[in-house]
Amino acid sequence: MQASPLRHLALQGASNFRDLGGYATTDGRTTRWRHIFRSNHLGQLTAADIEIVRALGVRSAFDFRGVEERAAGVCVVNEITVHSLPIEPTVVAGLRAELARGRLTAPVALELMRESYRNYVRHNTHSFRALFGHLLEDRAPLVIHCTAGKDRTGFAGALILHALGVADEVIAEDYLLTNQHYKRDATAAIDLPEDVRNAIGNVEASYLAAAFEAVSSEYGDLETYLRDGLKLGTAEQTALKARYLQV
Repeated sequence: MQASPLRHLALQGASNFRDLGGYATTDGRTTRWRHIFRSNHLGQLTAADIEIVRALGVRSAFDFRGVEERAAGVCVVNEITVHSLPIEPTVVAGLRAELARGRLTAPVALELMRESYRNYVRHNTHSFRALFGHLLEDRAPLVIHCTAGKDRTGFAGALILHALGVADEVIAEDYLLTNQHYKRDATAAIDLPEDVRNAIGNVEASYLAAAFEAVSSEYGDLETYLRDGLKLGTAEQTALKARYLQV
């Protein structure tokens, strides 16, 4: 039996670069390997990293970073067409505001993280809808990323796997792989207390759960969100599965 490709590609200038392939779906198919990747930003790839990404055939990147974030780390792979789907970051600014009020603790940081995930659904569904529009145009191999590649990207990855029919518990496991593979930027937010930086430097099941709670409260259920929020009707979901699943 042929060995599966590596899920995590250990790049020197990026972290958490992972393949969403190889996951079983509830209808007995499997997500295709080497079609959809997720990562942190592609602005610090080494020459060796660039060769690895080129060998994967990646031609498109879907970038959830805000305006200032994008300017700070431009994609260094010339062949990749970058599509900006901006979701402005809010957590660090919120943490600093709480710090200034003398109210910043790790539990406050955790709740700010959860609220940011709820807001992906409440205020940024248009960016995820645009992503699925691109996925339906069959631009694979492709990579989805933000700055850290764990929150905006994590929710996007979870939505993709849901739309393809992967089971909830598998999606949760994939989401939590970030805690194994994400290399935190030691220079980021150094004005914040260490326990707070630890809280925002990992992912927790409660973050993703908060986003799906918002899906339920705003749309009723996930299927309605896929249909009305992300514009994935039956035909679109069938087309998506035809592109990104195999028997």
